[in-house]
Amino acid sequence: MQKLFHRSWFNRLPFAFCLVPWLLTSCAATSHTAPEDSGATPLQWSVRIANSEMARRGDSLEWNPGGKAKWDYTTGLFTFALLKLNEQANDPRDLKFAGDTIGSFITADGEINGYKPQDESLDNVAPGRTVLALWQITHDERYRAAAARLRQQLKTQPRTSDGGFWHKQRYPHQMWLDGLYMAGPFYAEYAKLFDEPTNFDDVAKQIRLAGEHTYDAKTGLFYHGWDESKSQPWADRVTGTSSNFWGRAMGWYAMAMVDVLDYFPTNHPARPEIIATFQKLCAGAVKYQDPGTGLWWQVVDAGHRQGNYLEATASGMFVYAMAKGINHGYLPRNYEPAVLKGYRVIIEHLIRDNGDGKWSLTHCCSVAGLGYGRDGSFEYYVNEPVVENDLKGIGPFILAGIELQKLAGRSTNTAQ
Repeated sequence: MQKLFHRSWFNRLPFAFCLVPWLLTSCAATSHTAPEDSGATPLQWSVRIANSEMARRGDSLEWNPGGKAKWDYTTGLFTFALLKLNEQANDPRDLKFAGDTIGSFITADGEINGYKPQDESLDNVAPGRTVLALWQITHDERYRAAAARLRQQLKTQPRTSDGGFWHKQRYPHQMWLDGLYMAGPFYAEYAKLFDEPTNFDDVAKQIRLAGEHTYDAKTGLFYHGWDESKSQPWADRVTGTSSNFWGRAMGWYAMAMVDVLDYFPTNHPARPEIIATFQKLCAGAVKYQDPGTGLWWQVVDAGHRQGNYLEATASGMFVYAMAKGINHGYLPRNYEPAVLKGYRVIIEHLIRDNGDGKWSLTHCCSVAGLGYGRDGSFEYYVNEPVVENDLKGIGPFILAGIELQKLAGRSTNTAQ
């Protein structure tokens, strides 16, 4: 097991800071939040949340005929985070939960129960990351066959005129930032594992096109979606973009870029371009990080506008992506204060001790999208349900703790 740092691990970092009093608008701060210094390291926090969520979920995420469990990107994100945690904490419960959950969907010949390739949904590709990880761990060929089926979808996925993947069949001509995470890391890892080098060019193209079509130079932020046809009610009639900067959409995009780089050849010509786009996104995100709390707003640039709130899933995604970016040299060390402040406040104010041995992550936006009655307005985003323990927040929080533990080690070694 990786060595854990003592209780004052925050203070051992070169960028120490003090938090100012703060207030969550729209969502009041929950009681029984984590103490200012509980003595736990980032890796221990990841373990706490992972164990709590596995206990809460039990076998409810596993496929059963007629059951409610679905082949779902949120399940894919959570189980992938568990496998990454297992690499650091070496807890067999993580591997068992991930294998039981994702393995329950996959038949002996690699068919995936509940997966409908005809939906042409990038969301359905996302669990493929866990599939690839389980294949490498277990060498069970049904996982390789299942991954090949997901890869086949990308071969026929509808595209915009310039080559960008449609987000889903039911969202024609549209690229969403969400989709970059749903397909990109799986696509890149598959290319690496199965020697499909030209696919790195396509992964890079998806990242490039999403950035080109959604970036707003005035704010330095990226819009949630883009409609090439400019016909959707939510789309600007000139640019085709949606009208607001949703925190989690930018979080998905940030995680997509920092994760695909794990698999890109070091000499690939698009690698510097991906890093530059990632740096541009992080610069914009830090610009709008709430100065009082270190968290990010549901609608990123709307600050204290009435109804807006500081949101857990986007905050965790930004902390994870930036911490990983620092650890891999994609971001300079002067991003550390933003990362550390955001992570610490998530723990102090968005994590609740339930008193039964379990911990909860609060203030998670349940879901948000575009179209079918969802107009992409400020009012739409801030009025979607706010819940606890959403897997879209749990997964990034676990991953953030892993990267913060590495960051603590790097900073401590530097200071010595």
